[in-house]
Amino acid sequence: MEQRTLGRTGREVSVVGLGTWQLGADWGDVSEADAMAVLDAATASGVTFFDTADVYGDGRSEQLIGRYRAAHPELPLTVATKMGRREEQDPANFTLAKFRDWTDRSRRNLGVDTLDLVQLHCPPTPVFSSDAVHDALDTLVADGAIANYGVSVETCAEALAAIARPGTASVQIILNAFRLKPLDEVLPAAREAGVGIIARVPLASGLLSGRYSETTEFSADDHRSYNRHGEAFDVGETFSGVDFETGVRAAREFAALVPEGATPAQAAIAWIVAQDGVTSVIPGARSPEQARANAAAAAVRLPDGFDAAVHSLYDTHFRAAIHPRW
Repeated sequence: MEQRTLGRTGREVSVVGLGTWQLGADWGDVSEADAMAVLDAATASGVTFFDTADVYGDGRSEQLIGRYRAAHPELPLTVATKMGRREEQDPANFTLAKFRDWTDRSRRNLGVDTLDLVQLHCPPTPVFSSDAVHDALDTLVADGAIANYGVSVETCAEALAAIARPGTASVQIILNAFRLKPLDEVLPAAREAGVGIIARVPLASGLLSGRYSETTEFSADDHRSYNRHGEAFDVGETFSGVDFETGVRAAREFAALVPEGATPAQAAIAWIVAQDGVTSVIPGARSPEQARANAAAAAVRLPDGFDAAVHSLYDTHFRAAIHPRW
């Protein structure tokens, strides 16, 4: 699989990575055996980049990846984790002492002395402009607890604030065919600054797979049920913030654009990979088959006019509601 440099980390990572929220929680139950099978299928398909967080299953996702990595030391893996959602979202909690506690826990979970990449996990907006926060992150790098740091953001404004900081190695942001605003300013700014872009929620929580109808129901412990209207965290993390029924209709239109030989999910991932400035796309997978299919998207070539059709679909269904908000 094609490898790209992950911004200021200097590390080469696969253009399709693996998001591992689902291995911890919030997407229904995934057994340890099934989780390991997903990781195996991903790496066998060329994936070299895993994204996790300390709150995914209260550390379960990190622990599973740590065990997998220890069992496969020959694999050239880069593991990005996140911190900052284990306590109340008060900017006063984003201190060096807290960062040490959080990263020490992640180091234990992942079984490493130095974390490859730690991202602030969608913290309160004032955190992005705090000199003390960035000084604390620089201290963790100097101490050897982390090799690099980045941010995961909700809004384009937060992404631009982070990109302006010289220590920011990467920015993780929601980018998919239903969320195009990052193309306007964030990707150009990241390219100019040498900051990596990690695209998350690439399938709009599964909408772009084309598998859902207006009557599809999700389990009670799936965030697509309990966070449908932002009850638990930013609603933009669930279906990219789009109205579900509108998203289902738009997904049918998207599926009609997909070239022969590819699935809608693969086309959605391939479209993101093709955007100038994107380093890696991190779809999740709950089965080995999904992991292999997602990785295969890296080889999908989209027809002329596909990008223009995606923009037209966005303008028709989503721009008015989505563009001003995030």
